[in-house]
Amino acid sequence: MPRGPMNEVIENSAPATQERIRQRGTFRTYTEYAVAWAILKTFGVLPRPVAIKAGQAVGALARLLRPRLSRHADINLRLAFPDLDERGRQHIQRRVFRNLGQLLGEVSQFPRLNRENISSVVVYEGLENFLAARDEGRGVILLTGHIGAWELSVYAHSIYGHPMSFLKRNVDNPLVEGLADSYRTRYGNHGIDKRGSVREVLKTLKSGGVVGILADLNATSEEGVFVDFFGVPACTTAGVATLALRTGAAVLPGYVVWDEAAGIHRLHFEKPVETISTGNQKEDVVANTARYAKVLEDIIRRHPDQWLWIHRRWKTRPEGKKEIY
Repeated sequence: MPRGPMNEVIENSAPATQERIRQRGTFRTYTEYAVAWAILKTFGVLPRPVAIKAGQAVGALARLLRPRLSRHADINLRLAFPDLDERGRQHIQRRVFRNLGQLLGEVSQFPRLNRENISSVVVYEGLENFLAARDEGRGVILLTGHIGAWELSVYAHSIYGHPMSFLKRNVDNPLVEGLADSYRTRYGNHGIDKRGSVREVLKTLKSGGVVGILADLNATSEEGVFVDFFGVPACTTAGVATLALRTGAAVLPGYVVWDEAAGIHRLHFEKPVETISTGNQKEDVVANTARYAKVLEDIIRRHPDQWLWIHRRWKTRPEGKKEIY
């Protein structure tokens, strides 16, 4: 087999990555990587306003090409907002896909962002809440979700001088994952794979560090507990509550939303959520998880067009309850 760029990428990867590539298939893995690289780099050479518009167009196209995602969104919106009419649901759906496309455009521009120009893209709301929680020295769990340009929130925060760790679920393609990390971590952020992450997360929090956790998606019955979310029982990760109870870290809501009128992203930090600790671990985990879900629900209610409604949030069902999707 002739040597080429594919061979070089594989050989320059860690042994574990090389094995993952071979298991998935080198041609498939490298082809996916090449497509992702080409999209990011092509969008990246465009002026930011053009990249955002192009991304929004891609998002609109995705809505047409992936009707299954629109069906998921429609089901979710009917559950969460039973009084919302068809026109209102369709409006939110259009904005959701537009927002996802805009996120692609924003991520492609990461290499251009720096301390001199970041304030023209992202501004803070409530930074004092983050600084106060961090300065207590007991660690901070940043409670967040797939709201607005969520990838931009952590990246902008690091450019402003506040790098942090964040939990992530690695994609199957290790080369695409490496490409994504090369964008996310340019200013000191550190990704932690959810699988086998407990020890590293505990170490980070106990040393006074900050860990961001996306806590708004469906969890399996093994990793989550059922709490109310928009009036419907939703299996929600128990990890945030478990970590808060074990370490004493502050749980601080943080999220970014797009301000259409001002043409800028606003990175919000709210006051910490008080941790319930009665000594009954099981009940405390459920009670605190319910609190966190309510915080995220309130944020989403304020910005319904900026959340990931296409996700099957209620996929895991309580025993005996029928499938929603």
